[in-house]
Amino acid sequence: MFNKILIANRGEIACRIIRTARSLGVRTVALFSDADRHAAHVAMADEAFYLGGSAPADSYLRGDAIIDIAKTCGAEAIHPGYGFLSENAAFAAACERANIAFIGPKADSIEAMGSKSAAKLIMGRAGVPLVPGYHGDDQSDEVLLSEAEKIGFPLLIKAAFGGGGKGMRIVRSLTEVKSAIDSARREAASSFGNDKLLMERYLEQPRHVEVQVFADTQGNAIYLSDRDCSIQRRHQKVVEEAPAPGLSDALRRRMGEAAVAAARAIDYVGAGTVEFLLDTHATEEDGSFFFMEMNTRLQVEHPVTELVTETDLVHWQLLVAAGEPLPLTQEQVAIKGHAFEVRIYAEDPDNDFLPASGKLNFLREPKPSRHVRIDSGVREGDEISNFYDPMIAKLIVWDESRPRALQRLQRALDDFQLTGLKHNIGFLGKIAAHPAFASADFSTDFIERYQAQLLPQAKDSAQPLPLLAKAALYEMLWRKRDSRAKQAKSQDPSSPWGSASGFRLNSAKRHDIALMDDEHHIHHLQLTELAKADSWQLTLDGQTLVIEGELSTDEAGGDTLRCVVDGHISSQRISRQGMDFTLLGRSGELSACHFRAIQNELEEEQANHADLLKAPMNGTIVTHLVAVGDNVKAGQGLMVMEAMKMEYTIAAPFDGTVSEFFFQPGELVSDGAQLLELSEQLKEA
Repeated sequence: MFNKILIANRGEIACRIIRTARSLGVRTVALFSDADRHAAHVAMADEAFYLGGSAPADSYLRGDAIIDIAKTCGAEAIHPGYGFLSENAAFAAACERANIAFIGPKADSIEAMGSKSAAKLIMGRAGVPLVPGYHGDDQSDEVLLSEAEKIGFPLLIKAAFGGGGKGMRIVRSLTEVKSAIDSARREAASSFGNDKLLMERYLEQPRHVEVQVFADTQGNAIYLSDRDCSIQRRHQKVVEEAPAPGLSDALRRRMGEAAVAAARAIDYVGAGTVEFLLDTHATEEDGSFFFMEMNTRLQVEHPVTELVTETDLVHWQLLVAAGEPLPLTQEQVAIKGHAFEVRIYAEDPDNDFLPASGKLNFLREPKPSRHVRIDSGVREGDEISNFYDPMIAKLIVWDESRPRALQRLQRALDDFQLTGLKHNIGFLGKIAAHPAFASADFSTDFIERYQAQLLPQAKDSAQPLPLLAKAALYEMLWRKRDSRAKQAKSQDPSSPWGSASGFRLNSAKRHDIALMDDEHHIHHLQLTELAKADSWQLTLDGQTLVIEGELSTDEAGGDTLRCVVDGHISSQRISRQGMDFTLLGRSGELSACHFRAIQNELEEEQANHADLLKAPMNGTIVTHLVAVGDNVKAGQGLMVMEAMKMEYTIAAPFDGTVSEFFFQPGELVSDGAQLLELSEQLKEA
């Protein structure tokens, strides 16, 4: 076993590797960029080295610099994690030349699977089932059009060296093929630097089922369970589970043996995943699964396999890289229970899954146990940067059966609470609660098929009265607590000006509270004190409720409201930052529970306008759409910025005149930075 390893990665996977290495007594070396100087993986490792700028090209993709650091610190091996250099054959070869063990497959194996078209030719020779298609080198229009007609429709055209859905087109008739080829080529060349295409029959509503394989240097190769990864958006996985539901023992065995054959065909060593498309419209006798690709690294979703096989795959990686044999034979692999994994992202499901960046103001994770596991690389107060994948954490659950594991998942999602940026926890809760998902009736188009239920478009501007009652009760109790704290520090504690008593001459004590929700609707709530302590009558739009409660704070500073609303007793977790607070609800509830307590509506309106002229996240200014001195109308585009490879237009919140731009095209901006000054036009008398 190694004494010291360097981890050429960051975030969640770096922390995951460090935990296993520490349990084995192996020292760890972390790397960090400017953005990650204070990251969790840096704090966890035994030592850490600065690598470069925040952009991946300036840091985590600098293979030569990483190898130099490994030599300097005496690391005997490099673990690449996933992403970055994990499937870079040149980097693996450079490690070999430097006499540093690469914790992964040999460079030749990575290279063999790097091209989708070449990989399919190798798999075909190895007897692995393939979707009918064309993977040849002749890329002329004439050949591609001829092959498309032979394959039939619907047809899938995709980049041979691509991934993530880029350079991919679905074609349903011969007349569409030429334009699809042209556009796929352009996108493939732009995204991957190679415009080579492959074509294959497009399977309608397939499932995405993959098999975990492992091989050692002694010639042993086995498969460890399968995983279903059909719940995807834009060809990116959202929910994974093991084992894949609904497979017969015979089909499961056939897929596992095909995956091992694929690994042996390229003399594979280490952890790998062979991905298949499972034709849901075919019978097993028809040969219903087809090779899609092989990932020559540890997968993001490997924890579900670990839980159902009771293994540590990172431990296995270290053993195999050190030349030791696999810990188990195929006959010794046993599947126990069922596991789910969901990827918790900083993104906005209501806005086409727009990536988010910002500070994790409040973070409460489910309590880890035999049934619940959290793989995370962030802590409360950390920043989610726009330079890297916006994954916050992976939530993994296990139980004896799929229904029980699904119940664990739903409860754990309810207990996973965070504020400070947009996230997909509510969206994941909707998936977990969907009847079709519960019955395993799904395919890769699940999210598209049930989009209306998972991502409801219509938003009711009216907040339910019980929710507003909780918000008003919390704000009232918070003000009383804040008032007491200020009076205790005051030189005149008895002064009525520091009191939140609500005193009114010749009438019951009354409090007027104004709360603004995320839709910028302001709710005016009137609370009249009752005889019982900390109880009020709430009046809103002619409706009344009796509310009472008490407020407590945990060690980490989070508030819990114990409340009674018209006789209904419940507890409510709340996160507060200044005058903003969030009622932390159940994961499946997508309605906004965030409010801002306001004192002066005119000041609030002006502040809201100013917020709309701030950068929504870290990014780069692309262009100005208007010039200084121009008169603009509300809603008119003012400038364009780019963040996370997407463009955003900053629009005018009101009619006005452009006074000044604070950033020029090409300049970097930070989340929340004021981008320009817009003077409001004076109305004519």
